[in-house]
Amino acid sequence: MNKSRGILIAGNWKMNTTRADTDAFFKTLRVLTGDEANSGKTWPEACLIPPTLSLARALSLSDRLAFPMRIAAQNAHWEKKGAFTGETSGPMLTELGISWVLIGHSERRQYFAETDETVRKRAESLLAQGFRVILCIGETREQRETKQTDTVLARQLQGALPTRGEGAAAYLDGRLILAYEPVWAIGTGLTATPAQAEEAHAFIRHWLENHQGAPAAAATKILYGGSVTPENIAELLACPNVDGGLVGGASLKAESYAQLLEAGATALAK
Repeated sequence: MNKSRGILIAGNWKMNTTRADTDAFFKTLRVLTGDEANSGKTWPEACLIPPTLSLARALSLSDRLAFPMRIAAQNAHWEKKGAFTGETSGPMLTELGISWVLIGHSERRQYFAETDETVRKRAESLLAQGFRVILCIGETREQRETKQTDTVLARQLQGALPTRGEGAAAYLDGRLILAYEPVWAIGTGLTATPAQAEEAHAFIRHWLENHQGAPAAAATKILYGGSVTPENIAELLACPNVDGGLVGGASLKAESYAQLLEAGATALAK
């Protein structure tokens, strides 16, 4: 973690949580993070990524916390409107008050035929519309075991990162965030060791330096995603190129998400 980039703890709720679950989560999180012991604490940047039907409710409840909480959508189409049944557009999210979007998650690639090309189209369009974008990349277990991790990451970076419009500026102003999520570690209980995570993150940052320039590489947050828990977050944040976590299961409970935020605050205080 580089303090100049800060820390981001992003919780992806995937296809979980109802309105009642969302209410209960924020009620508990408010209690856990709003007492006098937390007064004046420097919190990491926080973001939750609920299902589409919970976005408005989460946004309204996030204002009651003692620290800023960003609410992001799990996906958005590159077109602003059209015959795209089941999709959500940028203007629809803007109308709700949502300005962050997650794109390219491995589950979108695996189950819904997402490709590097469609991820890039989403990124370019959403950045041009003023969104902050978290863009995911990562290799499968087979690819890691056959020593293709760097090759796969380079191909995804080359194919999915924006190459025109707002893309170039987005690296420098922090609107484009990358998330390295080894597919073999998502929801499996397996986690990349801190050394493995740092190796992949360092490769990504070096790639950015070669293709976008040193200032862009230095400014871009790179999150680690893959069975992040309160038990392993501190070790991950100790890695120089890990700037936070894209968290799945551990973000569904306010208690464990609060622990992740506490770990981020501790890392920032060192």
